Amino acid sequence: MKQDMKIRMADCSCGQVSLVCRGEPTRSSVCHCFECQKRTGSVFGVQVRFNVEQVSVNGELASYTRIADSGNEVSYQFCPRCSTTMLLKLSAVPESIVVPVGVFNEHDFPAPSVSVYEQRKQGWVKFEGEMEHLE
Repeated sequence: MKQDMKIRMADCSCGQVSLVCRGEPTRSSVCHCFECQKRTGSVFGVQVRFNVEQVSVNGELASYTRIADSGNEVSYQFCPRCSTTMLLKLSAVPESIVVPVGVFNEHDFPAPSVSVYEQRKQGWVKFEGEMEHLE
């Protein structure tokens, strides 16, 4: 492992599950799909993608898998005690792990570079800066 490689820690609400993410994410995004709205209890989800080998999981996770609008599987991995969603796995991108930004202890991620499912975005949600916008 490189000496200067960034290490970020993430924890669930009760502390039973933690993640160690090494290096920089491959992507940062905002998702407005109805399922992310339900998962977060908010109007969108914000997450970062890492390559599988960049992420270590400590603690036991429970899982829920659903079929996305795209027809692909999405698997939510969450703490069985406090229900914090710690990561998501996408069948369409098996080499990646998606981690919700809110579980990280560090707050140093750049603004998301992609906004997806914008047709389901709340009309009052606006973003400043450069971002790829996908329906």
